[in-house]
Amino acid sequence: MDLRPIGVFDSGLGGLTAVRSLREILPSEDLIYFGDTARVPYGGRARETLLKYARQDVRFLRTFDLKAILIACGTVSTTSLEALQAENDLPVVGVVEPTCRRALLVTKNKRVGVIATLASIRSGAYEAALRRLDPAVQVYGRPCPLFVPLVENGRVNRGDVVIETVAREYLRPLLEDGVDTLILGCTHYPLLQEIIADICGPGVTLVSAGEESAFELKRLLKARGLRAEGDRRGETAFYVSERPENFEDIASLFLREDLHHAARRVDIDQY
Repeated sequence: MDLRPIGVFDSGLGGLTAVRSLREILPSEDLIYFGDTARVPYGGRARETLLKYARQDVRFLRTFDLKAILIACGTVSTTSLEALQAENDLPVVGVVEPTCRRALLVTKNKRVGVIATLASIRSGAYEAALRRLDPAVQVYGRPCPLFVPLVENGRVNRGDVVIETVAREYLRPLLEDGVDTLILGCTHYPLLQEIIADICGPGVTLVSAGEESAFELKRLLKARGLRAEGDRRGETAFYVSERPENFEDIASLFLREDLHHAARRVDIDQY
């Protein structure tokens, strides 16, 4: 049994949807979460900048004695995963590969849509992974640059004319392309799942990047004998790079539970 914590990071608070999945799937594990709220969103940044930020995020998390890292950020997973895996001597899991495997299991017409940040779509990582796993699949990508800032500002509820208008604009071309499966390629997007499902209708299956990566991490920890077993309930510590005073309200929205753990602020530029 290995009681060391798992590190999780994202550009902002969207990665808390992955934390929620981890707490359901791996309830005995301790988690250290870092949200880079001072520099959110990552989606429009250059690849070199993203790698710099990701390395700083990992260096901070590794000040703890971790046993694994989950990159709960689609943008970093699509642009920097291989570099981070090569530079670190512990398991580093991204969101792309497990999400693509799940999408291919559920699609019936082999038309898979991907919504993600601009950087993720430009990287072509989801398309490359899907085609590598199934050369016959047709992939339709769509950047959704307004989703992250809207989610970070709590615009996630049905009936909100702003988010519903933006979502319809983004999703219309994918529906016209006839996708029957839609990858939510950013861990912020599950907060919009009800709105997206309403627009797409019952004929489109939604696949969440954060949830699938949590299952992937569970398999990896079991294979390497790194699980924290038993009836213990794991704890989660939260860190952000800016504005911790509003953290509890926003984090409660992402975690879908009342949170009474304040986040600590980290000067990420020191790492």
